[in-house]
Amino acid sequence: MTGLPYLDAATLERLVPMGRAVRILEEALRAGLDPEATPQRPIVDVPAGQLLLMPAAAGRYAGVKAVTIAPGNPDLGLPRIQGTYLLFDGDTLSPLAALDGVALTSLRTPAVSALAVSRLASGDARRLVVFGSGPQAWGHVLALREVRPVADVTVIGRDLGRAEALAGRCRALGLTARALPHEPDPVAAAVAQADIVACCTTAREPLFPGKLARDGVTVVAVGSHEPGARELDGDLVTRATVVVEARAAALEEAGDVLIPIHEGTITAGHLAGNLADLVAGRVVAGTGPRVFKSTGMAWEDLVVASAAYEAWTA
Repeated sequence: MTGLPYLDAATLERLVPMGRAVRILEEALRAGLDPEATPQRPIVDVPAGQLLLMPAAAGRYAGVKAVTIAPGNPDLGLPRIQGTYLLFDGDTLSPLAALDGVALTSLRTPAVSALAVSRLASGDARRLVVFGSGPQAWGHVLALREVRPVADVTVIGRDLGRAEALAGRCRALGLTARALPHEPDPVAAAVAQADIVACCTTAREPLFPGKLARDGVTVVAVGSHEPGARELDGDLVTRATVVVEARAAALEEAGDVLIPIHEGTITAGHLAGNLADLVAGRVVAGTGPRVFKSTGMAWEDLVVASAAYEAWTA
């Protein structure tokens, strides 16, 4: 691996802008990539947090992302999520490049959400509510602007200072934006008026009462990947047309889906389809809310990493 090229965050952002990431994910699914065929990732609990290993192979490439999640790191001034991606030649499995794993995650997760929103949200959706104030929250503002005419952003955070900082970044883009505390009255007013709600938090309990979500709103939940954690309550999930990245992954990791199943309010059959079904037009949204629940999958990393490598070598 001597001399293995390393694509850092700035290089990745330059090689694969957000809009490009949305398009290549769609192209991969249209070309026949099956999300259900992605290997399940092992998640290992360790004293400081979790280790995740995310392998995938498709077409000319294979790859694996090693990710660590350390909940105590922010108190130490360190990132909560860290990681590295290794890209391999699909035929020989020879190493081709290493990539910044956090930057890759920060790019592909919002891009996947935007792809789902491009099929689920109304074409004139302009009012966005974001729960959270970290990299994923900012990434979702950028990504959702690629697919819908988002003009107004409300950032809701438990740390109002961080929420205001994110709102300021939104205003710098020319958007109307404000920060609100995560308190019942502000949350109720914001969610009731939203066209799109993006949940990008580390919460383990629902962020808002599902009854607040009006019919036709699109809600994206990306913050949790554990069976016992969720950002959405059972009321919302039961009312909604629910799309997931892959059924197998959701029924293994997505607490937003698994908890209502265990409570008996829905069954696995409530899932309207996976992301490939959505892109192919096989999902028909009902009259209620629309929910896209993602846990993050290795095929997404591979698609974006291989596109970055091809752009780098072009």
